[in-house]
Amino acid sequence: MKIYIAGPDVFEPDSIEIGQKYSKLCKKYGYEGLYPLDNIVDFEQPKQKIAQDIFNANVGLIQNADIVVANLNSFRGKEPDSGTVWECGYASALGKKVYAYMDSSLSYLDRFDFKEKRVDSSGTYVDKEGKTIEDFDYGVNLMIACSAHIITGTFEDVLKHIAK
Repeated sequence: MKIYIAGPDVFEPDSIEIGQKYSKLCKKYGYEGLYPLDNIVDFEQPKQKIAQDIFNANVGLIQNADIVVANLNSFRGKEPDSGTVWECGYASALGKKVYAYMDSSLSYLDRFDFKEKRVDSSGTYVDKEGKTIEDFDYGVNLMIACSAHIITGTFEDVLKHIAK
């Protein structure tokens, strides 16, 4: 079984080592890991061509995978990486199982501290800008939460869950 490894880990300074670690963990549980940075891309071309090549290569990996395992931890704010979210949605649309992991089991609403949220006149939680804060007891937006099996823990915890 092939697992596409999605997440903002590709932006870490040690992203190659992270991918190698995740691929080794996949192998340990009898799977083949497909990591985005395994793709070969020519970086000696215009930026938008590089971007398109990365996109096409990652789409190909998702299409070749049996399932997706995604890191949905907050990235540059309270939300998961938008590219990872797109990959999860694409995999789900293809009918592939999507598993994800998060460090915290806090609901999205509970991740806002008392300075960042208030209750408006209708009894709804809103942020500083008056925008509704989703309150469904999920750690992420309902569209992701309802399309992925989310585990509190690590990449390896997801592999253990899948292996059951």
